[in-house]
Amino acid sequence: MPRFAANLSMLYTEHAFLDRFEAAARDGFRAVEYLFPYEYEARELAARLRDQGLQQVLFNAPPGAEGERGLACMPGREAQFRSGIEAALRYAEELRCPRIHVMAGLAPEGADRGWLRDTYVSNLRWAARLAAAGGVNLMIEPINTRDIPRYFLNRQHDAHALVQEIGASNVQVQMDLYHCQVAEGDVAMKIREFLPTGRVGHMQVAGVPERHEPDRGELNCRYLFAVIDEVSAQCGWDGWDGWVGCEYRPALGARPGGTTAGLGWMRAA
Repeated sequence: MPRFAANLSMLYTEHAFLDRFEAAARDGFRAVEYLFPYEYEARELAARLRDQGLQQVLFNAPPGAEGERGLACMPGREAQFRSGIEAALRYAEELRCPRIHVMAGLAPEGADRGWLRDTYVSNLRWAARLAAAGGVNLMIEPINTRDIPRYFLNRQHDAHALVQEIGASNVQVQMDLYHCQVAEGDVAMKIREFLPTGRVGHMQVAGVPERHEPDRGELNCRYLFAVIDEVSAQCGWDGWDGWVGCEYRPALGARPGGTTAGLGWMRAA
């Protein structure tokens, strides 16, 4: 069965952020992810992880200005992109986090996609060289345009083609099963196609369409988790060695105990 990481940006929101580490550990999580750490001192976050026996497995590089969703594909923003990657790597070192999600950004209206793609590849090659020195892997994630209109990267095949073109072993795909279902569907077959390549470095899950618990809606999460196990066995792996981030909004919202009450799917997995 895959290993699950609590996304503290979305789960346990009845608690102040720094108190969510303890809540996640109490419910049996052994790892966490979240969107952005930068408003907190890295040493404070590291202390929370250490005190609760948790691993930090993922966070995002800085996304740019308010409303922006990354800078990697944005021509003319290279200096800001590089500064953000440097900041993210400092946090990754302190938190002992092996993965950083590098958001692609929004495609400007009317922009030439070839120009954006060339910028994306160039930026990621630069970032990969810097990250490799610290043993950090960079994730790129296809995100559906219903949730984020004009997001540059949307489909699994495109993400894997980019990883192959970039040609850095520490650039991998973050396969979010929710986004995959919304954007293109056929999720199980995409797991079967892409997991054996070794290019999938992280997964995330949520129910479709409301983005609640994974067992709510049209995705059969238990079946998909079994597919991950099946493919791992076929590859001769003792289980896939990545994590599945629980990046969903609990159906009970921020009411006390709402996240915990919705974890039946994980206990049954």
